[in-house]
Amino acid sequence: MSPGVSQVGTSQQPPKVVAQCIAQKWADKSQQQVVSQDTLANDMAADVYVPGQQPPDGAKAIVRPNYSGPGTWVGFRAAGSAGSDAAGDIQACL
Repeated sequence: MSPGVSQVGTSQQPPKVVAQCIAQKWADKSQQQVVSQDTLANDMAADVYVPGQQPPDGAKAIVRPNYSGPGTWVGFRAAGSAGSDAAGDIQACL
């Protein structure tokens, strides 16, 4: 796991569904475009950046296949004060 990343939780949903949910929640809440980058083929993993944050160093949700079984693992990397309430939005998508 990368430095500064904290686990938010796991989901039985596939990574693509979880990543889309997070991006939609943040876009709806902020009325800003959300940057989402696929990090594995076939939508199996993605980084979803907090609105106003830019790759590669911005605050982001890290959506990956669950390391220990089916479903999805989700972490969050903060950047300054950006995304302080983001974990709650991520939780709602798990």
